[in-house]
Amino acid sequence: MRQWWLLAWTIACFGVGILAGVLRLAHWRHGTELGLAVLVAAVVLLAFGWWSDMRQAKKRAKWRERRLKIVALGGGTGLSTILRGLKEFQVDLTAVVTVADDGGSSGRLRNDFAMPPPGDIRNCLVALADTEPLLERLLQFRFPSGEGLEGHSFGNLFLAAMTHIMGDFESAIRETSRVLAVRGQVLPAVNEDVRLRAYLTDGSVVEGESNIPEARGQIERLELVPGGLEPLPEVIKAIAQADAIVVGPGSLYTSILPNLLVNGMVDAIRASDARKIYVCNVMTQPGETDDLSASSHVSAIYQHVGERLFDYVLVNAAPLPEEALQQYQSQSSYPVRVDIEELNRLGIKVVARDFVHYATYARHDSRKVAEQIVSLLGYERG
Repeated sequence: MRQWWLLAWTIACFGVGILAGVLRLAHWRHGTELGLAVLVAAVVLLAFGWWSDMRQAKKRAKWRERRLKIVALGGGTGLSTILRGLKEFQVDLTAVVTVADDGGSSGRLRNDFAMPPPGDIRNCLVALADTEPLLERLLQFRFPSGEGLEGHSFGNLFLAAMTHIMGDFESAIRETSRVLAVRGQVLPAVNEDVRLRAYLTDGSVVEGESNIPEARGQIERLELVPGGLEPLPEVIKAIAQADAIVVGPGSLYTSILPNLLVNGMVDAIRASDARKIYVCNVMTQPGETDDLSASSHVSAIYQHVGERLFDYVLVNAAPLPEEALQQYQSQSSYPVRVDIEELNRLGIKVVARDFVHYATYARHDSRKVAEQIVSLLGYERG
């Protein structure tokens, strides 16, 4: 509102000048009235400018106080990595986690207690928890031996016990979140037993999340069993209110698509005014995404849910150390090829930069990815 102040001061000076002239030139009969009127106009303009400035300042303060809402969908290690970075910003976070896992500790608890698999939920709870490092180590501790305990994660057993105490998995997650002082909320995509079924290009059918990569075939189509499952109402509400919806990173067919195939999930994402961001994997995954480029990842999603779902795609453009490349090549895994022109043809804005962190494994750098996501919303670190 600087123009109001400038105009008001200009008129005020003009009015004062007229009054001064009147004092010196008494023959100007109406000079006094005109000078006073000009001064009154200046005061009114000054008051209006001050009021407008205060109003805008309140609006800016209210916007700063408003916490942006971000929904992240996925599973496995990828989703928890993104959450660790995003929780460092003053944003409201909702993690929507796939519950199709049927292997390892999660699979055993799923079969023994007829409950959704807790593993990916546990990882997200730990990632968002505001706890002591020792408690985090405890929740991630995996029993190395023991009859019936070997291979189980303590956090998985904790969630299984909470499910038994609370009566359902959703309530168990909510109470565990309270105990761990979780920054945000963690929600299962569905609250029912669900499994994956993959149809391969050779005509074979593979059922079970843990069996799909082992089949080592090219996946043509994926579906949830049973079909027609509805997402939790809290998930739909979070998506509708979101400023950004982040999908990935994670296993394309066993972490990403299981969320999107839930009945009504994609419709809710499309209807949301949020910016839709896909975080593409750094490396290919043997048995799932062999030889797939970045655009092929997106195309595989679009083949299942329809085109034009994402506004942005984040891809890693930094080379990996030779040591890392050799390590992954021994496992038939390679960097995902970034084909920017093909991504542009899919109607997606491409953000290509160094997003990778390499220690033992090549992972997304949680800080860099989180900073990029919030920067797309025009938001700075809180």
